[in-house]
Amino acid sequence: MDKIQYLAMIQAYTGIGIGLIIGLGAAGACIGIGIMASRFLEGAARQPELANMLQVKVFLLLGLIDASFIIGVGLAMLFAFGNPLLSVVTAAG
Repeated sequence: MDKIQYLAMIQAYTGIGIGLIIGLGAAGACIGIGIMASRFLEGAARQPELANMLQVKVFLLLGLIDASFIIGVGLAMLFAFGNPLLSVVTAAG
């Protein structure tokens, strides 16, 4: 195969991978936050005196869930703008 075809294949597969990283990461984060928020509301409705303590834990976990998604977006942007796989094809030929 031609060097240009290899580069095109790498870029195409990288685009698919980026879409999967961001899409599945966003879906997982949204589902996790939704489940966590619903359980918080259930717990606060059952025992209102614990609502303040539960709220602190919910916000802490919210930040951790969002941080994992942002790390995934950062890795996706690494592959989108500085793909290390492209240098392998250009150096081999």
